[in-house]
Amino acid sequence: MLRLDSLTKRYPTGDLALSDVSLEIPKGQVMALIGPSGAGKSTLIRCINRLVEPTSGSAILNGENLTKLGSSALRRARRQMGMIFQEYALVERLSVMENVLSGRLGYVGFWRSFLRRYPQSDIDEAFRLLDRVGLMEMADKRADELSGGQRQRVGIARALIQNPQLLLVDEPTASLDPKTSRQIMRLICELCAERDLAAIINIHDVALAQMFVQRVIGLKLGEVVYDGSPDKMTPDDLTEIYGEEDWKATIRKVEDEDEGEAESATGAAA
Repeated sequence: MLRLDSLTKRYPTGDLALSDVSLEIPKGQVMALIGPSGAGKSTLIRCINRLVEPTSGSAILNGENLTKLGSSALRRARRQMGMIFQEYALVERLSVMENVLSGRLGYVGFWRSFLRRYPQSDIDEAFRLLDRVGLMEMADKRADELSGGQRQRVGIARALIQNPQLLLVDEPTASLDPKTSRQIMRLICELCAERDLAAIINIHDVALAQMFVQRVIGLKLGEVVYDGSPDKMTPDDLTEIYGEEDWKATIRKVEDEDEGEAESATGAAA
């Protein structure tokens, strides 16, 4: 579905952000990109949708070489790629509903969206998505009245209303507390399963990635140094990616927190 062939990005300063990255992501697979700051995770995501122009190599989505497209063809291709941002990228003064509907800009055009003349089918789908992400009652609230977790849910709904083939997710939990982070990751993975949707999630939290995704790509200095199942990832693999750390203790801590939440929920139900 998505294939990267020798994707490379070198900035004008000479810094090499990506070096000869090649991988394939099939339909329906949720994959995490992990690695230290500066490893090239955000650059990789942005090279796919060409918010950053790769220096060489190719990104091919459903047989179409994204790196060769002109501006109008690229705009059409971007409809297939929903983007979820770390800092939400919402228009603060607009309502939740208006922010979600902005995901249809690639289909209805600027003036229809500016005049808020969306087709009824888009409005119906926006309500359905808001209900699915748990924000139906927030539809008329301004975006700046929401919590971080609620804003991220709006961002998810906005990406999904594009009806994309691929989700590109850039650090969706970086500004959230641990409990909300797990809720957001769980929601993204559930929605991908429901829609048979592929996703690439740039995430710093290794334990969180191991809890939810099907595949992990480890980047270090722009190169792939791990590609495999999260269950098979060893402390040595993580040391290769990040350096020395007590990885077992980190993973155990998150698992203990989840068990504590489950026990609390059971006690409350009783």
